Amino acid sequence: MMQGYQRKRRRPVAEINVVPYIDVMLVLLIIFMVTAPIVTQGVKVDLPTASAEPLPSDSKPPVIASIDAEGNYYLDVGSTSNYQILELDKLAEEVAAILLIDPERPVVVKGDRSIPYEKVIQLMTTLQGAGVPSVGLMTDSPKEK
Repeated sequence: MMQGYQRKRRRPVAEINVVPYIDVMLVLLIIFMVTAPIVTQGVKVDLPTASAEPLPSDSKPPVIASIDAEGNYYLDVGSTSNYQILELDKLAEEVAAILLIDPERPVVVKGDRSIPYEKVIQLMTTLQGAGVPSVGLMTDSPKEK
């Protein structure tokens, strides 16, 4: 035997073959891309039609048009707080008169939770018909409850 010849030992390679994992991830990505639009279609809802713009941030106190649980309309101008108005047209006239004096004043709708959505939209479109450029919606913050 030859003494000068030594056999080299090869160390095992400690690398993971990631190609099969990449293939599985691509297949899952394709499956999720195909099924996501089908899942997010949601529930069909018959919404009332109205056009509204977001309320711009302003430092002036807003005019607040409110609807209580019984469907009564109220107007809060700031100096006079929450006086009841029986008709929607009368409320629109009052708000239009206020906006003639101060056209930059924001208008906000405050509706009771139990009021039908259609009543709130009807109030908003009536206010916009009276010349209100933008109508905002007043909500409670979650931490107040």
